[in-house]
Amino acid sequence: MCGITGFFCPHRFSEMQCELPNSAAMLSTRGPDDSGSFYEAHSGLGLAHRRLSIIDLSTAGHQPMQSHNGQAVIIFNGEIYNFKTIRSNLQEFGYQFKSDSDTEVILNAYLHWGTACLERFVGMFAFAIWDRSRQRLFLARDRLGIKPLYYFINEDTFIFGSELRALMAFSNFQRVIDQEAFHLYLHYQYVPAPRTIFRQTFKLEPGHFLIYDGKTLQKRQWWTVPTMAPVHGSLRPLTEKGCLNTLDQLLTQAVSDRLISDVPLGALLSGGVDSSIVVALMQKVSRSPVKTFSIGFQEKEFNEAPWASKIAKHLGTDHTELYVTPQDALETIPQLPEIYNEPFADSSAVPSLLVSRMTRKQVTVALSGDGGDELFAGYLRYWITQKMALWMKWLPETIRRALNSGFGRLPTSGLTRLYYAIRNGLPRRLQVENFPDKWEKLITQLNCNELSELYRMTISIWSKHEIFKLTGGSVPKSAFETIFFQSPNLNAIQTLMMVDQLTYLPDAMLTKVDRASMAASLEVRVPLLDHRVVEFAAQLPESLKIRDGKGKYLLRRLLLEYVPRELVERPKMGFGVPIADWLRKELRELLDDYLSPVRLKQEGLLNPTVVSQIMNEHMEGTKNHQHQLWTLLMWEMWREKWDV
Repeated sequence: MCGITGFFCPHRFSEMQCELPNSAAMLSTRGPDDSGSFYEAHSGLGLAHRRLSIIDLSTAGHQPMQSHNGQAVIIFNGEIYNFKTIRSNLQEFGYQFKSDSDTEVILNAYLHWGTACLERFVGMFAFAIWDRSRQRLFLARDRLGIKPLYYFINEDTFIFGSELRALMAFSNFQRVIDQEAFHLYLHYQYVPAPRTIFRQTFKLEPGHFLIYDGKTLQKRQWWTVPTMAPVHGSLRPLTEKGCLNTLDQLLTQAVSDRLISDVPLGALLSGGVDSSIVVALMQKVSRSPVKTFSIGFQEKEFNEAPWASKIAKHLGTDHTELYVTPQDALETIPQLPEIYNEPFADSSAVPSLLVSRMTRKQVTVALSGDGGDELFAGYLRYWITQKMALWMKWLPETIRRALNSGFGRLPTSGLTRLYYAIRNGLPRRLQVENFPDKWEKLITQLNCNELSELYRMTISIWSKHEIFKLTGGSVPKSAFETIFFQSPNLNAIQTLMMVDQLTYLPDAMLTKVDRASMAASLEVRVPLLDHRVVEFAAQLPESLKIRDGKGKYLLRRLLLEYVPRELVERPKMGFGVPIADWLRKELRELLDDYLSPVRLKQEGLLNPTVVSQIMNEHMEGTKNHQHQLWTLLMWEMWREKWDV
C-alpha cells in the first residue's frame, strides 16, 4: 500500500516542484519504505510516490515507474490480485517485464487496452498515469472505493493525492470551507462524495476515472454497484445449498487471492460473522496458524474480545488481543484530526487505529471482514425501516402524532433501565445496542412517512430542522437522495442496501479503515468486497439475506460450516466504543475546552446556546448525545489542527 500525489500546472511549475516533496511527506505513513518523484517541466507536471513494499520488495518496484517505451509514467496505491494472469496475457502480445510487481502490469495494461484495462483488474486501487504522448493525466479508482483519491481544480491548477493533507501542502491550494459540505458532515458524520470539506476539491467516486489534459476534465463511470435484484435465469436454478456452495467458492477464491504477499500477513478478528468467516477461510487454505488480532473493552456491552478469542481457539489461530482503556483514548483522540484530515466523526476510529497499531507490530498486511453488512443486509436498521415504512402507510397521521407525543413524555433513562432488564428475554432481532439513541430515533420517525426520510432519520445525527437551529443553514441534497429516486424498481431493503453501498460504505466505513490502517503503515485487504462476491450477492434473493428479521442469513449458514452454532448465533454488537461515558468523565475537560461558548461565539459557525443545551442534557444523563457531541468535538479539533 502506498501514497500518491501530484500536480499538473504549467504556469507555476517551479513553485509546485519545490512543494511536491512536502506533499509526499504528508503521506509518509502510507509508504515508509521508499519514495520517488518524476517531473516534466515543459508540461508542468510532477508526480510523487511513497511506497509500502508488499509485492516485489526489490528496487525494481520503485515508483514513479516509466513504461519500457517511455510513453507513460505511473504512481499507484493498492493491489491487483490477478496481476500474474494479466501479465501472462500481455506477454503473449509481446510485452516484456523488468519487475515482478503489479504496478508494471497496470502500466502495460494501459498501454495495450487504454482505459478499458480497468475492467480486467481484480483488486483495490487508486492510481495516476501520465500519458506523455497525449499529454494527459489518467486517474482511476477501484470499483468499491477501497482506496481513496482526492483532487483540486481551478482555472490553471490541478492537484491530486491519496489524502486531503497532501493537497493542503501546496501553497496555491485554497482552504475555503464549503458551508454546504459542513452541513452534510453534521448530518452524516462524514462528507459524502464527490464533495469534500473544501470548495473546488473533490473525491473521485468509486468505479470512476477522469482524464485531464490541462484544459478539460472528463469524468466517467466505468463500473457501478449491480442492481440488487435477481438476474433472470442466473441464480433461479440454484437451491439454497447451491447458493451456499457458490458463496463458499467465491469467498475462498477472494481470500486466497488476498494472501499473495512478500511480507508477513494476518487478520483482524472481531468475533462477528464477517471477520470470522474471513479467518475461517484463511485458516482453511493456510498451512500454518493464521495470526489474528482483536481489541476489547472493560465495559461488557462493548466487549467482543471474548467471542473473538473463542473463534480463534476453535480455528486454531495465533491470536493476540488488546484491551482499550480511557487513557488509550485520551492519547489517541488528539491524533484523529491529523490522521483523517477531513472532518470525520465515527468514534470507532479510535479502536480501529489502536488495533491497526497492535497488528502492525507483527504483520504488514491484514485481512478484514468489512462489507458483509452492506452486501448481505446485516444491519438491523434495514429490517426496522422496512417495517416502519409499511406501518406508516396505514397508520393515520392523527394516531402517529398521538404516539409521538405520548412516547416523547416517557423518561428515556427509566425506559433504558427497563429495556436492559428484560433484554435477554426478547427475540434476538429486538436485542439492540444503544437503546436510548434508537428510542429517540423511533419517536422522531413517527413524523415521517417516506422511505427516504425514515432512513435519513435512522442514519443521520441531526435532522434538517436541528441543523438549521444549530447553524442557521440547510442540508443540501447529495447522493443519498439521488439513489432513492433512481431506484424505483427496487423494494425497500434493496434500496436501503444500495444507498449504503454507494454512500456509507466508501465514505464512512472504508475511509475509517483506510486512514486508521495507513496511519500504522498497515495494509488492510477486504475479501468480502471482491467485485465478484459483490455481483453474486446482488443476485441473491432477499430470503437468503434476511430471515425472521435477522440479516446475513447465507453468510451465517456458511460460517456454521466452520464453527459451532453457539459462536455464530449471538446478538450483533458492532465496533462501538463507550464514548458516552468517556465524554462525561475522562473527556469532559477536552469537551469543555473545544465547545466552550466563548470559542464557538468567536468562530460564528455554531449556535453556542444550542450546543450548551446538548452538553448539559448529556452531562446530566437525561439524554444521550454522544454522537452529536463527538461530531462537534471532531469538527473543532479538525479546524484547530488545519488552521481553517
